[in-house]
Amino acid sequence: MEKVGKKLAVLVGCNYENTRYRLHGCHNDVLAMRDVLVNRFGFDSQHIELLMDKSGCPVMPTGANIKKALNKMVDEAEQGDVLYFHFSGHGTLTGKKNQEEAIVGLDFNYITNVDIRKIVNRVPEGATFTILSDSCHSGGLIDKEREQIGPSHHNNNYISVPNKSESASKSHYYKSKFIPHETILEHLASLTNINTSDIGTHMLQLFGNEASLLFSLPNQVELDLLKPLKQDEGILLSGCQANEECQDVGGIENENQAYGAFSHAILIVLEKNCGPLINKELVLKSRDVLKNVEHVETQHPCLYCSDENAQALFLSQG
Repeated sequence: MEKVGKKLAVLVGCNYENTRYRLHGCHNDVLAMRDVLVNRFGFDSQHIELLMDKSGCPVMPTGANIKKALNKMVDEAEQGDVLYFHFSGHGTLTGKKNQEEAIVGLDFNYITNVDIRKIVNRVPEGATFTILSDSCHSGGLIDKEREQIGPSHHNNNYISVPNKSESASKSHYYKSKFIPHETILEHLASLTNINTSDIGTHMLQLFGNEASLLFSLPNQVELDLLKPLKQDEGILLSGCQANEECQDVGGIENENQAYGAFSHAILIVLEKNCGPLINKELVLKSRDVLKNVEHVETQHPCLYCSDENAQALFLSQG
């Protein structure tokens, strides 16, 4: 990319306040990242849209509102622009074989990998769209994007241990950013009163046109996704592999100190490395921080993008 244009961002932190699925660090993640975007990467605060389920926030992070904000950002984008989407919240797996990645809005409306792919496909040529998803099963969230660092990446010495939804250690409290598909299905069925195990039926009944394309237009989506992809359509930094869970850390005694393990690792890497970092280097360093600093060995950050963008500077920092 020869010239950097506007820098636009959508930051979503969803703690699922007043629900049994509550997290603690998601607001802190996006507020901290907002400061970094402004102070280090030169984003104008007026070009950063913040969605949090917090008192006083004008826009709640429902599925429809998140998609609206992302589409608005893409609509405003031009060649040379830098687009950034940061999501900190719950993730899950869905689809006929529970193999489609999704992030979960405040209202439990899914934004699936095919929704993200459709949005990314609209990004103008010559612009970049970087997504950082600190949510469970986030690897592969941009459908059909090329894996650069992921399950087939063997350059690490991680120990694979079973994930627990909640666990405590001497200094930290960990909670998985995962809501089981079956739990959400049960919740949605209680709202629709429809006796079916097809989650798409419930989603369409509750959310109509705002439901995921995965449920409403499966045949058309499949055709759309077969279109050739441009080299710079999307860059995904995921907090874990598609079969793993991200961790929400702390918050039991002091919620101001809670954070998402992946978001926090990225912030630590950026703080320790003042100069520009390429996307691949940033993800590899975040893996090292998770293992050796945060002592989280159950999630492995991934990078999905073109070969060219794997070597490109994170958020085009020059």
